[in-house]
Amino acid sequence: MHDFWTTILDFAQTTTTRVGKQLMQDFGQVQASQKADGTLVTQADKWADREIRDAIASNFSGYGILTEESERSFPGTEWCWVIDPLDGTTNFTRGIPIWSISLGLLYQGTPIFGYVYAPPLNQAFHGFWPGSSGITTPTGAFLNHHPIHSSSDSPSNNHFFNLCSRSTAIIRNGFPCKIRMLGVASYNFLTVATGATLGGIEATPKVWDLAGAWVIVQAAGGVWSSLNSEPFPLSAGEDYSDRSFPTLVVSRPELLPVFEPFVQGVKL
Repeated sequence: MHDFWTTILDFAQTTTTRVGKQLMQDFGQVQASQKADGTLVTQADKWADREIRDAIASNFSGYGILTEESERSFPGTEWCWVIDPLDGTTNFTRGIPIWSISLGLLYQGTPIFGYVYAPPLNQAFHGFWPGSSGITTPTGAFLNHHPIHSSSDSPSNNHFFNLCSRSTAIIRNGFPCKIRMLGVASYNFLTVATGATLGGIEATPKVWDLAGAWVIVQAAGGVWSSLNSEPFPLSAGEDYSDRSFPTLVVSRPELLPVFEPFVQGVKL
């Protein structure tokens, strides 16, 4: 399947690069409106969503599509792309240069390939994680095609842990790391994959926030811990627009009991 995965990776890179180039023109220049769930959306999100959906339809006949801005129900196809055309819309509209385009390729409802591109940072992450799928894939996680791996360090006041805005209850006396809040779910988790942080929590991520990073984090050696229901495999016909999947990610298994007691104070 080598040629297949080369095609998949080339498609993800080419498509996100093209879409990202246009998004950079709109970065910090567009007005946002509020969706029913309180999150923001711009015409740039909607344009990027259409562009990526059209590219998938042109290149992968018969593949399903699940996306934040339009196709929100899992079609139950054997192969399905999950798209977040602009993760970090609030940062995007305010001119903060941390936002991304996220793609996950699912086989039988579970991601086995992830690609996340952060145009302002010129950072492209990808990874392969076959899990129990039985599919043969390449191995590893990469940043700009260089291998990455989660940290083997122990927590200290010189190490970082990422929060989302709804998980600040984790901050209590004795917390073992410095706190950072980046405002982008996918990038939050990917900093664990690169070894930049020891962990991160997102209290209300949706499946399109998770699909790409889910693969890359685990391929890099990180540990993915669902704090409520497991996100994958997805269920055919299920509408995922109003379902959140609270998640804790840490760089290695030994850190789960270190951070889990602090997570208990977060409303999930």
